[in-house]
Amino acid sequence: MKKKIAIFISGRGSNMVALLNNIKEGILKDLCRVELVFANKPEAAGLKIAEEFGVPTACIESKGKKREDFDREVVEFLKEYNLDYIVLAGYMRILSPLFIAAYRNKIINIHPADTSEFQGIGAYEWAFENKKAFTKITVHFVDEGVDTGKVIGKQIVDLQGCKTLEEVEKAGLAMEHSFYSEALRKVFSGEYKLEEGSKP
Repeated sequence: MKKKIAIFISGRGSNMVALLNNIKEGILKDLCRVELVFANKPEAAGLKIAEEFGVPTACIESKGKKREDFDREVVEFLKEYNLDYIVLAGYMRILSPLFIAAYRNKIINIHPADTSEFQGIGAYEWAFENKKAFTKITVHFVDEGVDTGKVIGKQIVDLQGCKTLEEVEKAGLAMEHSFYSEALRKVFSGEYKLEEGSKP
């Protein structure tokens, strides 16, 4: 039985594009179906891209709304979809405890660092400024903290030879685009068990 998922974005959603390609004809093809690409910004370029893939889209604008009020609105909206998982792909909002409670152990995120070393935004800048020879990509479940949920998997990114922040980001994103699908495949296929996950 294919897992029913929604992909959440706030911008262009380059990870979303990689996921949609892998769902259409790659390693996620027989494991999940995208019920919805959801954005909290009407100008998010990823909405049009998702439509070009033939995927249903929706947007509820978050601007000017309190976090919990907005999340309550989104949770109510999502009820009809009976989702198995929500996959965050550049969704630039911290989810409220209300949202986490509604989808506990069903929300997955990708973070461009080892979550035991660095949480929050600016991970590639942190790696570049600290002259890291290697960084890691972490795929994890989302809990009430920021990048503190159970880890599904980590992947090393070789930054040796990267002389600019742009080169660091390019190397990291290339790894994100393949590793996110690999980690999701383990979850959707049942190969990964939640109790196996570790905290950062």
